[in-house]
Amino acid sequence: MPFLRVNDIVIHYIDEGNKDSPVILFSNSLGTDFRIWDGVVKNLKDNFRVIRYDKRGHGLSSCPEAPYSINDHVKDLTAIIDYLDVRDITVVGLSVGGLIAQGLYSFHPKLIKAIILADTAHKILTKDIWNSRIEIVNKLGLEALADGTMERWFSESYHKKHPENLEGARNMFVRTPVTGYIGTCTAIRDADLTSVAKNINVPVLCLVGSEDGSTPPEVVRETSELIPNSEFYIINDSGHLPCLERPSEFTKLIMNFLNRNNIC
Repeated sequence: MPFLRVNDIVIHYIDEGNKDSPVILFSNSLGTDFRIWDGVVKNLKDNFRVIRYDKRGHGLSSCPEAPYSINDHVKDLTAIIDYLDVRDITVVGLSVGGLIAQGLYSFHPKLIKAIILADTAHKILTKDIWNSRIEIVNKLGLEALADGTMERWFSESYHKKHPENLEGARNMFVRTPVTGYIGTCTAIRDADLTSVAKNINVPVLCLVGSEDGSTPPEVVRETSELIPNSEFYIINDSGHLPCLERPSEFTKLIMNFLNRNNIC
């Protein structure tokens, strides 16, 4: 389990695959850790250098006091990139990970070869919604949000067919440190990457699950329309985490996109 001290915290990360291959870096969503990419990464490691990490307040990384900003998350990720000395990166960002990916591009566009924005947007929900969630978690803990979150995260068919996986995802969510969850909620609440999205000048693929209850297809499509020459694709029968529900299709979409843009 490799760890790295950056910005006065410790970040848990994993660096797999061939070190001489093209680099894919994954940034995951609120209330999850980097294991959500397991089903995707297993089919990429033979041809890519694959980097994953637990952002601050999540997984095995440190949990500093809230609030956080997207810039805090970007600085952490930049420090990892500097330490590993990687360039020409394809960044795959899911939900808040997509905000982090856009933020990384705004500060370090020359590091990035391509971006895949999964179930995310240039701005996610409203300040009132995030303030309400923060208040609920402060008073009642993450358990109070768990059932509603699982409804948004996974499709109706996944709830019926994979109750054991659903329970595992629920466990991952409720075991997220409350401070880390709230800190990242404030980062999402205060983030508006509209001007960044309009000026992205690398290949971008925007993906979304057809039953995503957190960032629905129309929200992701709106972001795709802001980004010059971006591609948009809906993954059918999936919620907010297609990397868990549809890992093979998710991987295929990544590979096809990279092949079309001569990145792999």
